[in-house]
Amino acid sequence: MRKSLIASLALLLASSVAAFADGASDGVVKIGILNDQSGVYADFGGKSSVEAAKMAVEDFGGKVLGVPVEIVNADHQNKPDIASNIARQWYDQDKVDAIMELTTSSVALAVQAIAKEKKKIDIVTGAATTDLTGKQCSPYGFHWAYDTHALAVGTGGALVKQGGDTWFFLTADYAFGYSLEQQTGDYVKASGGKILGSVRHPLSTNDFSSFLLQAQSSGAKVIGLANAGLDTSNAIKQASEFGITQGGQHLAALLFTLAEVHGLGLQAAQGLTLTEGYYWNLDDKSREFGKRFFARTGKMPNMIHAGTYSAVLQYLKAVQKAGTDDTEAVAKQLHEMPVDDVFGRGGTVGANGRMIHDMYLLQVKKPEDSKEPWDYYNVLATIPGKEAYIDPAKSGCDLVKQ
Repeated sequence: MRKSLIASLALLLASSVAAFADGASDGVVKIGILNDQSGVYADFGGKSSVEAAKMAVEDFGGKVLGVPVEIVNADHQNKPDIASNIARQWYDQDKVDAIMELTTSSVALAVQAIAKEKKKIDIVTGAATTDLTGKQCSPYGFHWAYDTHALAVGTGGALVKQGGDTWFFLTADYAFGYSLEQQTGDYVKASGGKILGSVRHPLSTNDFSSFLLQAQSSGAKVIGLANAGLDTSNAIKQASEFGITQGGQHLAALLFTLAEVHGLGLQAAQGLTLTEGYYWNLDDKSREFGKRFFARTGKMPNMIHAGTYSAVLQYLKAVQKAGTDDTEAVAKQLHEMPVDDVFGRGGTVGANGRMIHDMYLLQVKKPEDSKEPWDYYNVLATIPGKEAYIDPAKSGCDLVKQ
């Protein structure tokens, strides 16, 4: 009797181990949202991205492979060292399966390197540099919502076509800013425009006066703001105080989202041309998601929030299809599965991890043209994904077979 009981327990234990090997390794699937929750990009992504991730889990059903899905989150304060420490603890001690959002390019690059080393998944929605799917690509790294090339093609290309053929850049002094300036500048020059100069400013600066005066004195038709979040908002406010736009120069917000337009207000933001990968008032499907998001957060989602929702949802679909949370198996599914949700809309993932989807060229409405709260954009054009993003074969990623 005793031998029979021991044999039964051994068989049960073996079955449980086998189930975990084929399914969820720790009896839970854990996703970490790591971003700026207190600084210059807190509205850009922040706690609202955490809510978007939770929405995705709830919409999926709260479980995958029969085990619960848990969302954890932390504030990296835009510091790569802090982000790296959190990522290592999450992967090594807290059994986090995937880290997502990762606002700030320097942070995203640092965490992706750790994820590659530890053979863990990361999906970036908040950072912009194309290096993530270029020279620093990873077999386990994915870039979801947008990147600097898509922004350059959208906003840069549109303004050159409209006659904005001379540019001066006001650039955030870190990897994201450099990449955005370079790629937009290259696109401007390829379209027949000229770059008259540039100046770099520290992240989270409060005084743009000296930088704006240099831009103003350049005589450039377009001042490209190669920054984001509160830096862009503050630059626009102070540019108005200097009478720059009144003097005939055009401000190009190269990374500006609905969250920042709302914070700035239509009176100050009207006329700005920008590019996003999502707009809540685009169609019925977008409005339905936007209103559910608003009910939870008190704001409409931008492309970072909607992109985070999409990334979490697609990750769970990949785990489900793989039948396991094993990194290699899930990464394979993420590369192969089409993306079909409120954000991706028929998107595909390249061999370099870049999710290729349509982007939208937008212009901020005049206050009198806005018909309801958060009705801020006129959609000028849809930019097909194959135009917006670098061909994976030309990305510089060594994972792509030539």
